[in-house]
Amino acid sequence: MKTFIVILILCVSTNFSFAQTQLEMNTEAGNSFLKADKELNSTYNKILKEYKSDTAFIKNLKRAQNIWIKFRDAEIKVKYPDREEGYYGSIQTVCFYNYSEELTRKRIKELKIWLTGVEEGDSCSGSIKRK
Repeated sequence: MKTFIVILILCVSTNFSFAQTQLEMNTEAGNSFLKADKELNSTYNKILKEYKSDTAFIKNLKRAQNIWIKFRDAEIKVKYPDREEGYYGSIQTVCFYNYSEELTRKRIKELKIWLTGVEEGDSCSGSIKRK
């Protein structure tokens, strides 16, 4: 019986500790996206530094990154077109930031290959360094 009461108390107290206001959830989601965006910028800048002598690559990377940013913004608009206030409900800000973060994390993964490199013998690696 004592075990049951302890478990019950833990369950109830755990549920209360996760309660958040919509503003807190919005802020948390926004901060999480900003963290991912900061990581994206850091990854991008490391690539620029590591490949600085390859001017053709740098020129194309900058162009591709600018296009990707436009793509990301357009992709978000596809998922969440401009609508009247309240159309998507109070959770819209959280969803917007979560999707923005998801797209950003995918881009980070795509870019990191230029830092980690590919195995020797990959004849289609192009400008990616070899390990």
